[in-house]
Amino acid sequence: MKSYDLVIVGGGPAGLAAAVSAKENGINDILIIERDKELGGILNQCIHNGFGLHTFKEELTGPEYASRFIEKVLALGISYKLNTMVMDISHKKKITAMNRKDGMFEIQAKAIILAMGCRERSRGALNIPGYRPAGIYSAGTAQRLVNMEGYMPGREVVILGSGDIGLIMARRMTLEGAKVKVVAELMPYSGGLKRNIVQCLNDFDIPLKLSHTVIDIEGKERVTGVTIAEVGSDGRPIAGTEEYYSCDTLLLSCGLIPENELSRSAGVTLNPVTSGPVVNDSLETSISGVFACGNVLHVHDLVDYVSEEAGIAGANAAQYILSGNTADACNTSSQHSDASVSECSQPSVEIIPTGGVRYTVPKYIRPEAMADKVTVRFRVGQIYKNCGIATYFGKERISFRKRPVMAPGEMESVVLTKEQLTNCPDLEQITICIEEA
Repeated sequence: MKSYDLVIVGGGPAGLAAAVSAKENGINDILIIERDKELGGILNQCIHNGFGLHTFKEELTGPEYASRFIEKVLALGISYKLNTMVMDISHKKKITAMNRKDGMFEIQAKAIILAMGCRERSRGALNIPGYRPAGIYSAGTAQRLVNMEGYMPGREVVILGSGDIGLIMARRMTLEGAKVKVVAELMPYSGGLKRNIVQCLNDFDIPLKLSHTVIDIEGKERVTGVTIAEVGSDGRPIAGTEEYYSCDTLLLSCGLIPENELSRSAGVTLNPVTSGPVVNDSLETSISGVFACGNVLHVHDLVDYVSEEAGIAGANAAQYILSGNTADACNTSSQHSDASVSECSQPSVEIIPTGGVRYTVPKYIRPEAMADKVTVRFRVGQIYKNCGIATYFGKERISFRKRPVMAPGEMESVVLTKEQLTNCPDLEQITICIEEA
């Protein structure tokens, strides 16, 4: 069995940034395991621009953004394995993986960073009635076909879901000569960034129908048309609102799910809202020495934030390996431990999301071990206008930041400082909520 100081599962933007950060913080024995044939992850098929404005202060395409980090990985001499699938991770940080060259093999790691990214919800998870003809794709699959494989999925397109990939593919298919007839969204708000709604739909006169869903798919060999209808507050179609669109392609962009089968089998405690691991301020999961970052932790809206978060995970994993100063995370998994937050080797303060805030990352902060500043990221559950983000230490409101508009498609954040927490030694919980301005 081979051993490494640090093994990173996933060679996308999170894995690459985490590897670079760990190397720059003193860890030399690093291995990146990537299941695809090349590093870069999903960015390789995202040929549109808009990446890197925060990280590199310039506008890059997805492959250009990825190449910046790939070049750093190569320059730093970080090892990686391509076309390699991780089959299992044990709570003792033993990794079972396989590829064509080495067969099935095991690796023992001192620390692991989970950076597997996320996947799209499939049609099976959406329960759309109708036949199962050809011409139904997830938006990401269509993106890969067009941008990497050189195939055109269809010529007349209906898109269900207004996530960022769906919005971007509405523009991409239009530029390739297809006719995008409508984008239907089940929720009363879009799931994508405002800039993508403007640049991908409004600029091309593509209609967006909120509170609508597909209720029927026609065609046996190939899609010939779909019927959409308005839905009520209960999510059920409203009789009499049906609209039929003839088309040969239906793209599904109905949300992303973190790839956490490995996390679950390892015994990592998962957040039921995000489907990603519960982590503390060092991005350490419920298993000591196992960290998580990027879209496997929670779905991000900007890759720049993925890289920033991964850099923190890499630095903390390096600290864990070199000195062990990173305290054992609270293991709330009954499979391995019955420890509670109060029984951690370092006291933790729980962050409670409420009043419109769906979740927070991190979930726990350790005042003694935290960095000088910790950015708490979260999403809201609906559209809020002329409201603000309130942060409470116990019952005392310590900050309030006005926000003219907040939407589920865009991440929000609150910055907590070590000074704030050390000034409240008896603090047991922090509450983040939305309040009227």
